[in-house]
Amino acid sequence: MLFWKIGGASFGGTIDWTFCLVTLGVVCFMFLLSTIVLKLFGITDYQAGSFSQSCYRFNTYIGVAVVLNAFGEEGLAIFGVVIGLVIPTINVFAVSLLIWYSGQELSSRERAKTLLRALAANPLIIGCMSGILYSRFIGVFPRFLDNTLSLLSMVTLPMALLSIGGALTFGGMKKHLSASMLAAFLKLLVLPVLGYLAYSLFSVGGLPFKVGMIFFSLPASTAIYVLSSQLNSDTELASSAIVLSTIVSCISLSIALLL
Repeated sequence: MLFWKIGGASFGGTIDWTFCLVTLGVVCFMFLLSTIVLKLFGITDYQAGSFSQSCYRFNTYIGVAVVLNAFGEEGLAIFGVVIGLVIPTINVFAVSLLIWYSGQELSSRERAKTLLRALAANPLIIGCMSGILYSRFIGVFPRFLDNTLSLLSMVTLPMALLSIGGALTFGGMKKHLSASMLAAFLKLLVLPVLGYLAYSLFSVGGLPFKVGMIFFSLPASTAIYVLSSQLNSDTELASSAIVLSTIVSCISLSIALLL
């Protein structure tokens, strides 16, 4: 889905780079803030990677659906450009922090090799980077391929939610409720407020502002569960945070759409 949406987006001279860089800067700031919160609220090393991701990773599938229905193809093109920049960045953040808190005794060289291997094999980064290259050199999908990728992309969100729901238990939800609520507070209230202030400060307006506010108000990504499972972090917390964030995002997205 990422390859299809980013590959069909225009990366030409119409890109609002102020909007893109401000959006990326806000996400980077939230990563730093989530790292500080880990220490302040006593999040364990085992929970750290799952919790941190829940504060800044966004659900691309829901974002595409909301932006397409609210702003059409023009809004989707803006969304495709910005996620093409943000997704590789947040995957570097997520993998780095997961490895740091993995509990493995690794030398600096081994840690660097593990990080590079995890980044090189990350399907989200591969999808984004290949989409950017395709958009840069080709930019248009043949009709048969466009229809095929469109149909395939429709199953991504349902399958991701099914896998998370299958691993979710009410006991785990109750056990991690406080951490999940804290992550949802940072993701769905603090992050949109920071985004709004940053856009106001740098005079970002019009359609990019509207798309950006939707972006900041999206629930936590289902990819959190996958990375947490692969790199030895708390998958129960990941599931709980994703479910709670998805429920509460009805409020944040409604407010963003009103803006």
